[in-house]
Amino acid sequence: MDRHLLFAPINRGDTPLHYAVRAGNSKMVSCLIGLANSGDGCSSTVTNLLRMMNDRKETALHDAVRTGNKHMVELLLNIDPALARFPEEGSSPLYLAILLEKSIIVQTLYDKDRYNLSYAGANGQNALHAAVLRGPGTRFAPSIFQFTKDLLERSDGLTIQRDENGSTPLHFAAARLGHWWKPSLVCSQVLNANPYALFQSDHEGLYPIHVAASVGAKGNIVKFLEKCPSSAFLCDAKGRTFLHVAVEKRQAEIVRYACRNQSLKQILNMQDSDGNTALHLAVQSGNIVIFCALLGNRQVKLSVTNGKGQTPLDTSTYKITQGLYCVQTSEENIHFALTTAGARSGAIRQDHFHELELDDEGKEIEKVKDTTQTLAIASVLIATVTFGATFALPGGYRADDHNNGGTPTLAGRYTFDAFMIANALAFISSAIATIGLMRSGSPLFKPQSRKFYLGIVFHFMETSVTCLFAAFALGVYMVLAPVAQKTALQFASSVLLLCYATKQNVG
Repeated sequence: MDRHLLFAPINRGDTPLHYAVRAGNSKMVSCLIGLANSGDGCSSTVTNLLRMMNDRKETALHDAVRTGNKHMVELLLNIDPALARFPEEGSSPLYLAILLEKSIIVQTLYDKDRYNLSYAGANGQNALHAAVLRGPGTRFAPSIFQFTKDLLERSDGLTIQRDENGSTPLHFAAARLGHWWKPSLVCSQVLNANPYALFQSDHEGLYPIHVAASVGAKGNIVKFLEKCPSSAFLCDAKGRTFLHVAVEKRQAEIVRYACRNQSLKQILNMQDSDGNTALHLAVQSGNIVIFCALLGNRQVKLSVTNGKGQTPLDTSTYKITQGLYCVQTSEENIHFALTTAGARSGAIRQDHFHELELDDEGKEIEKVKDTTQTLAIASVLIATVTFGATFALPGGYRADDHNNGGTPTLAGRYTFDAFMIANALAFISSAIATIGLMRSGSPLFKPQSRKFYLGIVFHFMETSVTCLFAAFALGVYMVLAPVAQKTALQFASSVLLLCYATKQNVG
């Protein structure tokens, strides 16, 4: 009597058929389809019911896909084999099934009628975009591998189709990391199907090789260059090669690969739109590892000027922190390395470097104050430990009823003498550092004097910590050596190596 209720949208545009499919009630679905078919006997009425979309532009088949109900998917497709082609724009059932990793549903849709499938996806994407996102590396990998292969054989147009950001499936595949240096499996699949996609950029001018460089996918870059060596010279909208991108994104492994590959020597000195080479960007980032990789290649030119007339040496000069700072920063080391290697300045007057704005005196004093408070705790602690160790010596003391009672039992050994010297130096250095901290933290002294005393403190604090490590290693060696000399030697060596490594890292 009221057949229009079958087509009446309820909440968010859902029809009764949407609700029945979502609930997985196949009997109710058959009942609703039977009611639609019983009126005028026109098959188009049933087709119209099945193809009705809600506010999300989804048919009842989308709900069957989302719930992963294979029986429901087959039921709907048996009634309307072309249902998988709708909607013509937006997310198709196949795209949704791949995105949700419903491998059984994907295979069902593909086996039912692969020629009536829609590959369209959201935001201008297609099923291949989704397959790349859900490819090897996820739990969906085993089933999607073969499907991606079939999909590529079915239509190469999918490989060059761009989404709303201009990204092709190869852009997505380029961002997937492989094992060690190998390319990702899905990236190789897409590239082999259509190498032309390697020369398509997105709306930001980035090519797949730039995407791979930004995430550190070395294997994908190697694959791209093997397939198309000329892709190394592709530049994005900012004129950057993949080497520029790798430097900016701090992908040291990519930079090392480019520096070791003789076929890439021509891109080492290529300049971007601002005239910066990869070495300019490495200096700007202050990454010492990437800088060393570039500096170690003789093909890298050290005195190329950028758009501002600055060479890497000029850039390093500007990067050095003004005012109070630690002299062992990466910026300082980079500047020293460039100077030692013979780098030259560009078309800039040297007096302009001295016009850099210094931090105001108030900020400098705050730095001194904060640093003094931090170091004072460590300095007093070291002094306390070394003072206590002088009267609690390793091995203990001789009994009073023995000769030389009350004296150290290990006295007279070379290791004992070395322990006492190291402990005494640690105490003296920490004591001097404490006095220096008292002066650097006192407002009675001028700011320049406070900075001077703080510089002295750093030197004596490093000496104190080094001697403390040495005293600890020697003390342990004295106690263990008589019963386990190898263990004692290994332990002492490990402590000294740890001390050296810590000092180098802090530097």
